[in-house]
Amino acid sequence: MRLQKYIAHAGICSRRAAEGLILQGRVRVNGKIVNRMGVEIDPGKDRVEVDGKEIRRTAGHHYLMLYKPRGVVTTVKDPFHRSTVLDLIQDPPSRLYPVGRLDLDSEGLLLLTDDGELANRLIHPRYKVEKRYIVEVSGHPTKAEIAKIAGGIELDGKRTMPCTIRPRARGRRWTSYEVILKEGKKRQIRRMFQAIGHGVRRLVRVGIGPLTLRGLSPGRWRPLTAKELEQIRGAVGLTGAVETDDS
Repeated sequence: MRLQKYIAHAGICSRRAAEGLILQGRVRVNGKIVNRMGVEIDPGKDRVEVDGKEIRRTAGHHYLMLYKPRGVVTTVKDPFHRSTVLDLIQDPPSRLYPVGRLDLDSEGLLLLTDDGELANRLIHPRYKVEKRYIVEVSGHPTKAEIAKIAGGIELDGKRTMPCTIRPRARGRRWTSYEVILKEGKKRQIRRMFQAIGHGVRRLVRVGIGPLTLRGLSPGRWRPLTAKELEQIRGAVGLTGAVETDDS
C-alpha cells in the first residue's frame, strides 16, 4: 500500500495532506524518515510514525453529515477559540475531519469523516462532484451579469469552471438563486457575486452530489445511511463494499 494512502486510512488527514507530511520529513517507516513519494509499505509488518507517534490504519471508517450553522468555523481547532464544527459532535467516534469548507457566515451541509481517500476525491475538481447552494444576494443582477459569472471568471489568477445559476425568487431589495458548482475555491460564490457588484446576504449549501440536507436542522447531525454512503462513493468512482464502524 502507498504510504500516503495508509496515513489517510489511519484518519490522520486527507491523502493530499499526507503527501505534504511526507515531503516535510514528518513521517518515519521502521524508524527511518521517508520524504519522497512512491514508497510502498506492508500494513501488517511496517511501523509508521507521524511526528514521532505510531499510527495504525482503522478497521472501519465513520461518515457523518452535519447542518453547519452560521457562526461556526469549519476547522478541527480554532486559535481564536471560536466554536468549531467538531464542538457540535457529541462523543465523536474517531478523529473526524470536515470535507472541504463552509466559511463562518455560510451554513448548510458538511460531511465529516476519517476516510481520507473519500475526502480527497470529494474536494478534488477532477471528480466534478456537484455542490448545490441557495444564495440570496443584494439587489437584482441582470441576465448578462449572471451569464458572466456562470461562464467563469478569474479568481486568484485562475479561471473558475463554468457553473449553473438559476433564479429562484425576487424581493424588493434582493434576489435568490440556486447555484451548482463542481469546484470549491475559497469563498468562491461570495467573490463571484461581489465581482458583479452584488453582495451575498445568505448562503446555504443544500447538497453534495447525491446527498441533501433533508431532515437536518442547524446544528444537527447523523451518520450516513448505507445507501447514502454507496451513492457518495459511487459519485467519485469508489465501488465495492466498505467497512464502517457506524452502527
